[in-house]
Amino acid sequence: MSLLTILEYPDPRLRTKAEPLTEKDFTPALQQQIDDMFETMYAAPGIGLAGTQVDYHNQLIVMDVSEDKNQPRVLINPEYTPLEPTCELMQEGCLSVPEYYADVERYVRIQVKALDRHGQPQEFECDGLLAHCVQHECDHLKGIVFVDYLSRLKQDRLRKKLIKQKA
Repeated sequence: MSLLTILEYPDPRLRTKAEPLTEKDFTPALQQQIDDMFETMYAAPGIGLAGTQVDYHNQLIVMDVSEDKNQPRVLINPEYTPLEPTCELMQEGCLSVPEYYADVERYVRIQVKALDRHGQPQEFECDGLLAHCVQHECDHLKGIVFVDYLSRLKQDRLRKKLIKQKA
C-alpha cells in the first residue's frame, strides 16, 4: 500500500465531477486504490475520503467513523435519500481543507445505496456522524467542497489564507 497525495482547496481538480464505476472496473487495481485510500485516510487522520480528493475521479468513497477505526466502509457509486426533512448543524472539517472547521447543515437521517468493494449492492440507513460523513463525501464526488456552504466572504478569506500559507 502507499500514501496518496490529498488535493488541497482551492485546487481546481476538487471541482471535477466523478464518473460512476462499471462492472469492468472491479479489478485488482481498484482494490489497490481502495487500500491506498484507506491507508491515506487513516494516516491523515480522517474519517472519510472521496476519490476526488486524491485525484481519482471515479465515484469511490472510503470511510470509518468508529472510535477504534475498525469499521471501514467502501461506497462505490453512492446515492442517498433523506428519510425526513429535518436537518442539523454539525461542525465539519475536511482533509482537503486542513485545520479549518465550520458548521454545516445536513440531513439528520438518510438512506444510502451503493456498491461495496466487490461490486455487491448494499443499502443502509444512518444518522449522526455517519450521515454527515456520507453527505460530505458524496459532495466531493459532485465537485462540491464543504466550504461552498459558507458565505462568500468566509470563502474568500479562507482561499486567501490558504494561498498565502502555500506561498
